[in-house]
Amino acid sequence: MNAYRIILFLFIINTSGVSIAQKKSLSKNEIILLTGQGTPTLYGQGYDLIKEAADAYIKMKVAAVKDGFELKVVSSYRSFDRQLAIWNRKFEINSKEGMDPLENIKKITEYSTIPGTSRHHWGTEIDLISAQPKVDGDVLLANLFEGEGPYAALKSWMDANANSYGFFLAYPKDSLRKGFQYEPWHYSYKPKSKYFLKNYLTIDLKNIFLSHEILGKEIFDEKFIQEYKEEYILGISSKIKG
Repeated sequence: MNAYRIILFLFIINTSGVSIAQKKSLSKNEIILLTGQGTPTLYGQGYDLIKEAADAYIKMKVAAVKDGFELKVVSSYRSFDRQLAIWNRKFEINSKEGMDPLENIKKITEYSTIPGTSRHHWGTEIDLISAQPKVDGDVLLANLFEGEGPYAALKSWMDANANSYGFFLAYPKDSLRKGFQYEPWHYSYKPKSKYFLKNYLTIDLKNIFLSHEILGKEIFDEKFIQEYKEEYILGISSKIKG
């Protein structure tokens, strides 16, 4: 192939919206890491994030302190096994209450993801509250961040400042968004998570599901997986899709 044809080929590839990098298949190790089955290098005290996200979080935390807020991470990196335990526990509880598998899965996926599909597997996500005031019981409830709720002031501060540190709400309040319910506590470090999402979408999820003891996986046929990708994995803020 002469130089002209090489240049023409590269032009066609790039202008079609498909880059050479997109054509490259993910390695086994990359798939393992993106689905929470590996052992990524993580940073933080009281939380676990990849380095770039951890550095950005520290800067945001320092800025918040200056404005009177003490940020507290409730959840950050989550392994496949941890997500599997959460999923199977909820599935068993719902089954005992008489839910059939499909109804059960729909109930769980209001807020929890199928193991191997959690954004928390990437080390870019944080579930965030304020250390003060102290709140008893479940702290991850939307009403606590609204109106006169104990975390409403923090939410206002995050709305005004989080994006400048690279953090964006993953599941905002949006009637047009499908998938998981509104989560005013879940922030994604966009500079890295947008790249991870792009690669993640190339993974054959069916093989991941079938190779693990995930309760209800008999429901996960090709149609279900495709709809799950469209409604849940891509049911995120438009600001972090790319």
